[in-house]
Amino acid sequence: MTVDAAAWDALRLSLWVACWATILAVPLALWVAWILARRDFWGKTALNAAVHLPLVLPPVVTGYLLLSLFGRTAPLGQALESIGLRLAFHWSGAVLAAIIMGFPLMVRAMRLAIEAVDPKLEEAALTLGAPRRDVFMRVTLPLIVPGILAGAVMGFAKAVGEFGATITFVANIPGQTQTLPSAIWSALQIPGAEGRAAAMVLMACVLAVGAIVLSELLAKRVAQRIAGT
Repeated sequence: MTVDAAAWDALRLSLWVACWATILAVPLALWVAWILARRDFWGKTALNAAVHLPLVLPPVVTGYLLLSLFGRTAPLGQALESIGLRLAFHWSGAVLAAIIMGFPLMVRAMRLAIEAVDPKLEEAALTLGAPRRDVFMRVTLPLIVPGILAGAVMGFAKAVGEFGATITFVANIPGQTQTLPSAIWSALQIPGAEGRAAAMVLMACVLAVGAIVLSELLAKRVAQRIAGT
């Protein structure tokens, strides 16, 4: 098994895309999760369905929809390019694809964490005169940090492993849009490159296991702090 420079480039791009996707998605995912967990409103079912739609749609379909909306010939894509923001066939488009594909996993983990918090704790703080924002920051947020971490790690892992929507939307350009899954797929198309593909698969496995272990350690440490140990 050999790991060449192109494989390291693909790994670096995958980590770069996953980091940006996680950073940008976590605040929005937390807000949506809180709305779904704590609010009743008209259209809640539709919002919940829209959030989870990427889980049931084929990733290629999601990539095609992104290309139709943000492609260089699409009105929205042209409008974004006019202000210097290019998405199609660019690494920033891979970030968008990763956000959309990982968003449902983030929201679900965070929503479950919020729903596990007893609403009476929040109501008690409100009756004592605490502003709603302070109640969230001082009561709810510390209790749901493990859920936020779990959602962030799940979204990060999904972003690293995302393939279908990414290759459809941003193609597979070495050094520009070729992420680790795309590089593995490319290696499998070349006779005799099985060793290179196996090396990158090993890299992906090590990265995934590392993310899971880190998530467990962080969640355990946060839980210990909450318990006061």
